[in-house]
Amino acid sequence: MRLHRLRITAFGPFAGTEDVDFDELSAAGLFLLHGPTGAGKTSVLDAVCFALYGGVPGARQGGQSLRSDHADPSTPTEVRLELTVGGRRLEITRRPEQLRPKKRGEGLTRDKAQTRLRERTAPGAERPGEPDGAWKALSRSHQEVGEEIGQLLGMSREQFCQVVLLPQGDFARFLRADAEARAHLLGRLFDTRRFAAVEDRLAELRRAAEKRVRSGDERLLGLAHRMAQAAGETADLQDHPLPEPSPGEPGLAHAVLERAAIARTSARERHAIAVAAVRAAENDHGRAQRHAEDVRELAALQERHAEARRRAEVLETRREEADRVRARMDRARSAEKVVPALELRAAAEREHRSAAAVLGESRSALAREARALPPGLAEASADRLAALERELREELGGLAAARGAEERAARMAAERSALDREARSDDDLLREAEGWLSSWESVRDGLRRRIESAQDAATRAEQLGAQVAQALQRLEAAEERDRLTSRLARAEDQVDRARRRASGAREHWLDLKERRLAGIAAELAGSLRPGEACKVCGATEHPAPARAADDHVDRAAEDAALQAYQRADADREEADGQVRAVRESLAAACSAAGDTPTVGLRDEVQDLRRSHADARTAAADAHDAREALIAAEREYELRRAAQQEAGRRVSARASRQQVLDGQLAEAQAEVERARGDAPSVADRAARLERHATLLSEAAAAVRTAEATAQRLKEADARLADAAYRAKFDTPEAAAEAVLDAAQWRELQHRLDQWQAEAASVAAVLADHRLATAADRPPADGAAAQAGVDTATRRLRTASAAEASAATRCTELDAIGAEAETRARELAPLRREYDRVARLAGLAAGTSAENERRMRLESYVLAARLEQVAAAASAHLARMSSGRYTLVHSDARAGGRLRSGLGLHVIDAWTGSERDTAGLSGGETFFASLSLALGLADVVTEEAGGTRLDTLFIDEGFGSLDEQTLDDVLDVLDSLRERDRTVGIVSHVAELRRRIPARLEVTKTRTGSSLRHHPAG
Repeated sequence: MRLHRLRITAFGPFAGTEDVDFDELSAAGLFLLHGPTGAGKTSVLDAVCFALYGGVPGARQGGQSLRSDHADPSTPTEVRLELTVGGRRLEITRRPEQLRPKKRGEGLTRDKAQTRLRERTAPGAERPGEPDGAWKALSRSHQEVGEEIGQLLGMSREQFCQVVLLPQGDFARFLRADAEARAHLLGRLFDTRRFAAVEDRLAELRRAAEKRVRSGDERLLGLAHRMAQAAGETADLQDHPLPEPSPGEPGLAHAVLERAAIARTSARERHAIAVAAVRAAENDHGRAQRHAEDVRELAALQERHAEARRRAEVLETRREEADRVRARMDRARSAEKVVPALELRAAAEREHRSAAAVLGESRSALAREARALPPGLAEASADRLAALERELREELGGLAAARGAEERAARMAAERSALDREARSDDDLLREAEGWLSSWESVRDGLRRRIESAQDAATRAEQLGAQVAQALQRLEAAEERDRLTSRLARAEDQVDRARRRASGAREHWLDLKERRLAGIAAELAGSLRPGEACKVCGATEHPAPARAADDHVDRAAEDAALQAYQRADADREEADGQVRAVRESLAAACSAAGDTPTVGLRDEVQDLRRSHADARTAAADAHDAREALIAAEREYELRRAAQQEAGRRVSARASRQQVLDGQLAEAQAEVERARGDAPSVADRAARLERHATLLSEAAAAVRTAEATAQRLKEADARLADAAYRAKFDTPEAAAEAVLDAAQWRELQHRLDQWQAEAASVAAVLADHRLATAADRPPADGAAAQAGVDTATRRLRTASAAEASAATRCTELDAIGAEAETRARELAPLRREYDRVARLAGLAAGTSAENERRMRLESYVLAARLEQVAAAASAHLARMSSGRYTLVHSDARAGGRLRSGLGLHVIDAWTGSERDTAGLSGGETFFASLSLALGLADVVTEEAGGTRLDTLFIDEGFGSLDEQTLDDVLDVLDSLRERDRTVGIVSHVAELRRRIPARLEVTKTRTGSSLRHHPAG
């Protein structure tokens, strides 16, 4: 990779556009990037990294922080880099996300980040009509450009910043760091996460396997506890205790299986004993039951015989009652022959009473109509009543025509009344319609004016709504403006304090540095030992070593002051960033709010809101007004139509009234002639119909009463004859002797019970077995049952013991079988655990087989570190004139520290080997520089051999003496032999004299700028 040109616009401290021609600077192979502290030397390197990867090294991330505070708001921040990588000439242009002034109106708007990638075509490869070496656009996608550059360079941003932008401070810390810190840096550069993932995966597999084995052991322990519970108290199990479970030991499984076999054997012996006890108890129980059954049978026979004797005595006392029941049933059988005559006579009597009642009612009805009927009808015969009915029916037939005329007259009168009501209704409707229609024009004009007023209010409300929104935005901006004004004052005060602290810390650091440099001879003299060669002059005698002054400053104090200054400067930069952010926000708020005070804007918002609410209230009446106008127009059409329809009805009704009046007079005259003294023809017809019906019913009642009297007389004669034949003195006596079905069943049941009881008692007393049993002594059933209960209890106890023993055997068999299954399943799991645990311990460095206690990742990193140390030693040997050599150490570390990541330096002058943490300041510089160059070689090879033709070395040269500086520059100058360009970033004045090609960074109050000083 070779850099050609870099253009920076409004980036970091550079307010305008600055160009860097790396081709011109690279002509000498070595150039110097120098300038005062804070001018922007590191920002040039940040621009290179941002162009390639879209980000800057370290914590200086974020697109907004990259923009120059000195730049014009309309100038966009942009970085353009032209380079050659992988044989291709590329141009990368990047713009971070940033704020810019709006093209229309006031305020700021945010531009998104942009990326462009172009490639210069080779001569002859361009399209027809294009010049040789024309630029061709490749992509504008952030992702595509990032992937393309990453593939070409073959390294991540972190690797690029470590091997191209060589930060000497990082490698100095690397030399002094412990194994963990070195592993962190190397792992980040060489991406050994996969080996750490293997360690983690093996540890995870070991934990999972251990969990499965421990789970199996726990299940075996659970089975052992269940086995002990099922077996009960037994000395055999107590003599075989269980060992402590261990994932790597199979002893627990063997112990559990052994205890299972012992428990099963003991349980089977106890079960055999219990079975024998049950058989003996069953025999005793059977004999007791048979004896008890014999006693119970004798007691039952004796009780049956005694009970039969008692029942025979009771039957003898009820014999007379049974004879009376037989006699009563015989009399009832004789009365059954008279029952048909009794029923016939009762039916005839009921019919006669009913006919007499109907006749009485008919004569009462005739008596009530005596004034309208001929006299003497109460005792008239049926023939006379029928003849009078026929006369009334004939008169009723003559009234049919008059009744029709009466109905027509009623209908016409009703119609005439309806016409009169309609006439009055139409008159009212015409008067009302005429009054309503006379005011129609004024009502319509009023509603139209109401609609227009509501529409005007709606327009006004819409305008006021927009004004309210604008006023609210201005009010919010004014409130934000007031808040940011106060915040800006506080932030500026913090910036002033931070600047004063940073300036004081810097002065303190520079003062300590000057004092230390003044007393550096005493510091060097402090390391002299009698007989040992001086590191400066090589003499072994030290007659007058320099003495340290009272105010001598050592390196630790200088480093502490430098760190304090760096922290103070970082606080200052953070405070400056906060001030810039607040100023930008305040400018946006002032642009949006203007100069109007917040109180005035708040009053304006309230006034506009009230006006807006009033206008919306007025505009809300538009819908109601339109609906009212539509309803009024509809009402107008309906009233006009009703008025016209009423006029037509009035004309038609007048002619109809004349016709009805004539027809009604004729019908009324006919009705007057036909109704006589009745209120109407219908009333007279109804009265005649009622009289004819009364006469008809009376004639029928007379005939029915005469017929029922004759049938009652005949039934009395037949009843007397039947009672005489059945040998009853009177019909009443025969009726008393009759029994109904319930009485008959009750007497028959009583008689059957007595007879059945007598037969049953006789049969029992005739049984020979009962008589024999009664002659024997009384049976003692309680004693026999007591013997049975005792035998039953013994049998239950023995059966329970046998069932418990059988259950114990079954449970122990099942538990033993399960234990064998679990043990078989656990054996391969335990073998797997042993295998995985050995691998995990070996990879983690905790196994005894890993003699150097090196983790897998450390082993890989140690190999990488060995490569880096070998590559760095070549550079270090030249810088130190062959005195020093870097070597990798894989010595075992003590305690819990990592092994295999040690770095030692061999001093060829003394032959001693020591840790790099003990190097002096100058030694640390060229050792760290050698390490950085070696790491760049290794990472370059790791990245697929991508050639790195441009390197930058950042600071660290101030700690070198003149001779060492010459050696270091010779080494760096030798890199030109491989066509490399090295840029040194430093503010050391001596370097400006030694390196002719320079890029100078100058700073002013308006921003920094770049100045080229080419070689020669």
